[in-house]
Formats: sequence, C-alpha cells, structure tokens
Amino acid sequence: MASKLPAEYSEVSIRVLKGLEPVKQRPGMYTRTDNTLHVVQEVLDNAADESLAGYGKRIKTTQHADGSVSVEDDGRGIPFGLHPEEKAPVIELVFTRLHAGGKFDKGRGGAYSFSGGLHGVGVSVTNALARRLEVVTHREGQVARMVFEGGEVAEPLQVRKAQEGDRRQGTTVRVWPDPKYFESAQVPVAELVHLLRSKAVLMPGVTVSLVNEKTRESQSWQYKGGLRDYLSQTLTGEPIIPLFEGEGFAANNDNFAEGEGAQWCVAFTEDGPPVRESYVNLIPTSAGGTHEAGLRDGLFNAVKSFVDLHALLPKGVKLLPEDVFARASYVLSAKVLDPQFQGQIKERLNSRDAVRLVSSFVRPALELWLHQHVEYGRKLAELAIKAAQSRQRAGQKVEKRKGSGVAVLPGKLTDCESRDLAHNEVFLVEGDSAGGSAKMGRDKESQAILPLRGKVLNTWEVERDRLFANTEIHDIAVAIGVDPHGPADSPDLSGLRYGKICILSDADVDGSHIQVLLLTLFFRHFPKLIEAGRVFVARPPLFRVDAPARGKKPASKTYALDAGELTAILDKLRKEGVREDAWTISRFKGLGEMSAEQLWETTLNPDTRRLLPVQLGAMDFSQTETLIAKLMGKGEAAARRELMELHGDAVAIDV
Repeated sequence: MASKLPAEYSEVSIRVLKGLEPVKQRPGMYTRTDNTLHVVQEVLDNAADESLAGYGKRIKTTQHADGSVSVEDDGRGIPFGLHPEEKAPVIELVFTRLHAGGKFDKGRGGAYSFSGGLHGVGVSVTNALARRLEVVTHREGQVARMVFEGGEVAEPLQVRKAQEGDRRQGTTVRVWPDPKYFESAQVPVAELVHLLRSKAVLMPGVTVSLVNEKTRESQSWQYKGGLRDYLSQTLTGEPIIPLFEGEGFAANNDNFAEGEGAQWCVAFTEDGPPVRESYVNLIPTSAGGTHEAGLRDGLFNAVKSFVDLHALLPKGVKLLPEDVFARASYVLSAKVLDPQFQGQIKERLNSRDAVRLVSSFVRPALELWLHQHVEYGRKLAELAIKAAQSRQRAGQKVEKRKGSGVAVLPGKLTDCESRDLAHNEVFLVEGDSAGGSAKMGRDKESQAILPLRGKVLNTWEVERDRLFANTEIHDIAVAIGVDPHGPADSPDLSGLRYGKICILSDADVDGSHIQVLLLTLFFRHFPKLIEAGRVFVARPPLFRVDAPARGKKPASKTYALDAGELTAILDKLRKEGVREDAWTISRFKGLGEMSAEQLWETTLNPDTRRLLPVQLGAMDFSQTETLIAKLMGKGEAAARRELMELHGDAVAIDV
C-alpha cells in the first residue's frame, strides 16, 4: 500500500494573518476563554490608567440587560485626530491594531509614565472578540463616536461639538462579547466585584461603581484608608501584631527610575486563610511574581536581622523565608515603569529588577519598625521560629524512614543542607565549568549540584540491570535516591532526596541534545518521577542585552532565552527611542561563560528563573513512548526520516 504523501508545500501555503486575525484564530493566547471577565478588564485597566496618571476621579461599570458591559471614566478621553504616520484616526488604531497605544511612549514626557504593561494588545483584543463595540470620547469641546463589529469598523468616526449636558471629558466603551470565543458569555459577578473593589483600594479618592440594569442594584466603593482598610476588612484571622504598612518610591536613584516603588500592608495571623493580593500599576497579578518575591525577601531579611540582633534563634534552628512568610497576609501595589508580564493576561510579573525594587523599600522600613516596637518584633520572631521548628521536624521524619542502608553519595555531588522535599532541588548540570559556577551561585540551603561530564548515554534500549555500568547514570540514580523502574512498577519513592530534579544544560543545540538524553533516561527508567511532577528543565538565557539609560529609565541589562525574545527586546528598545548602535548584545556560548551571579539571577533564583515542568501533555504514555522510540531507537532510522520530512519545517536551527 502506497504511503500517503503530505499536501503540497509551496509559496501559496504561507498565510499572513493581518489586523486582529491572530486573536480570532487563537484567542486563548491573548485572553482567558473560560469567561469574558478579562476582555472587560482590559477596558477597565485603561480607565484606571487615566486615574493612575491623575486625570480621573470616577469609573462607572454597567452590566446592561442585553448582556453587554460598559465602562465610563472621566479621564482625558481617547484622542480621535489623525495619527501623523498612519494617517488614520487614533481612536481607530487603538481598537484595531495589536501594537498601538499611548503606553509605548515611556520616559519622554509620554502620556502614561506608569501603566499596566506593554504587550501591545490590550483593548484591541476586546474588540477582536466582540460582536459589537461602541466607543464615545469627550475631549477639547468635541464628542467623537465609533462603532465596530467583529473587530472591523461598522460605523466610521463621527465628530460633533459638545452640547449642554455633555460631559467635559472622558471615555465610554460598551462591549458585546462574542459567545463563540468563550465557554461562558456571562461575566462572573463575584470576580467583577472583587476587581472593581480592588481598583478603589489602590486609588484612594477615586470612586468606582457597578450598576446592574436587570436587578437595578448598584454598588460603589471608595477607600480613603487605602490598603489598610481593605486588608482589615478582608482578614478572617486576628493579627498577632498591628498591621505593618508603608510605601517607598525611587527619587534620584541610580538603580531605579523615578517614581518606581511600592505600597504595602502586611498582617501576621496564627489562624485563618492568608489574604494575598498583589498589583502592578493597578493590574491584578493573581499568580504573583517578582514583586511578591521582593516583599518576601524584604520581610525575611528584616525579621532575620531582628532575630540575630536579639539572639532569639534556638540552637540548631535555621530560619528560611517561608518560615516568616507562611502566616503573612498582604496587599501589595507596585509601580514599575516598564513591567514585563508572563502571558497576555498579565497574571504574573516577570521583571527581575522588581525583586530588588520592592525589597529595598520593605526591608529598612520593617527593620526600623521592629526596633521601635521590640515587643511586636519578639512576637513575630516567635511565630517564625515556631514555623521553622515544625518544618525541621517534618524533614527529620523523612530522614528516619530512609533507614541506614543508604548508598554512598557520589563525590562530585555538592549537596544542599536541607532535607525538606518541599524546598530542596538538585541541578544536573552540563560540564564541570558550569558546575563550578552553579556551586558558587546556588542557594546552599536548598540547592544541590551534580555536574555531568560529556554526553549522557542514550538509555532507550539499555536493559535496567546494565544501567549502573555507566558512571554518570549510576551517580544520578544514587544522588536522587530512587532506583530505576518501569511504568507498571510501584517503586519506593520514600528515599527520594530532592523535591525537584532540574536538567540544566546550555541554551544551544548541544545543550538541547543533552536535555533529550536525560529526558529519555527519566521517561524510560524513572517514569514515576515524571508522573509525580518531580522532573523539570531549567531555561538559561542565550543572549544578554545591555541598554543605556533612556529618559526616566536607568541603564539596564535584559536576558533573552532565544532569538525570538531578543527580537522583542530590541523592538521595545527602538520604541523607547534607543539608537541602533547604543545597545550591546552578548551571546553566551555556554553556561560556563556565565558568572556565578549571572547564573543565579537568570537560572537558579526561584523568584526570577524559568523552570519548565516535564509533563506528558495531551499524549498518553504509550503515544509518548512511540514518539520517543522513533527519535531515540537505534533501528528507527526510517521512522526518524519520515518524521523529519513531515515536520522538519517546524524545527528551529541554531547555526
């Protein structure tokens, strides 16, 4: 039987998606598709940015009887004149172009010094996924109106003079989300209320309201006490010490742009679920990020300093950040000039500098507060020490179950001090030189390093009883404390020594090859570790970009995982007005070229690294096994060739 030939692949096979087509084709890449809250939030964020910039005092959201939602603000109003370069009304560009808006113009007297991110999508995604969208803007004594349907202009721009009864300034956007893009076309009321309420918390003096046309109910929020009022009303447990609140913003600082900083309010309780909410430029970051890491770092170092000064730590007890943070509730609002988020819905902040930014303000403020209120400091120290003792007892129980017949650990393993599976991790590092940098840059408490010499054996067709003949594989098995096994076995995982087993190789082709060999080893001979979510792949950067100071933003260094990220970074620098020859691009030939500090900052630090969990994904075990057999089997040359012919065009080549 003749094999089925792939469809013709030629010049006409390449399709270029224009305008808002990418959003309609893959809405899940740009927004949440379980419900319509995020597309409404994009409109809300624009209104909030006007208030953040100091131009609005009122935001009104209305749920209409026909299922649409409108957001009205009293900001400056979206400009509607012709764009000097695009020769189209600015208001049209804002709603129909993925990379258009007032927030790109940073540091040069731009319209928004601080705003909710620069993914270049925002409200244009709302328009793309709406059956209909109407926008009315009031500014400079005129009223402008445009209507869109399915992301396209349905009623062109109409401008008239303002009449008696018209607002002086502001924008109203009414959107009808298209149900075909969402699992549910309903806006979840509880989440919407929480979002609106948080906007009011973060903008003292701004009134935020919600009106429901169907039920004729209305709610309004204004928090004069800001974060303290909100956290006090939300807590269920009783704080053991008064709420610790403060703020700090950069001014004449070489490390951060003027105005960058944070406000916070923290409570420590012994019972009740912790309340933890964080925001960046008023955008809720439900998955946390580097600003939360900065808060944790600042709290921990301040408490540790107090404990050390007063000699409160019992012998044999070591304090870790999670001991201080475990019973902390907080509301954190950070201001970052150019925030980098993970994903288009901006639920996690990735900006590495935010750790130092927030920590640099929180730590000295808390240290001073604790030294002024020693009795509160002692109560907080007691709470943290109790958590540390409980954690260490749990770790000792695991150690006792291991028994006395433990194999001798490999000599090249640089072990960590902790035995707590929830926190310790081992990095299988390519090469001795990289292993040396990793040893110097790691966190000795929780991170172990096992350097690997050369390329690991391809173990796909190696019998289990022959595995230990290979020194590298023997050392890996002994270090992690689990014997090789098959998918149908029930191995004893009680001897597992690390909660995370991380593959760390160069960001080039050779590094990818080593990754594949190690993943083959774990899939073939340690499948239960993958099933238990214990295996990870670390993502070191391939490039570093050093950029000079521009406007309010100081000189910076940014890391890129690959050429795609590098292009995005350079595009952003161009938009910020940086000259082509003003930046410097460095390419890391390997991990060994990185200093210990760089390796920590980019790849080892849990707050700033990118660590990918190894999962089977959509395929089941047998399907994955078939695919890996084609790739790694010695007698599978024909199957490999066919695979490359069918899917070779999807491979990125590093020359």
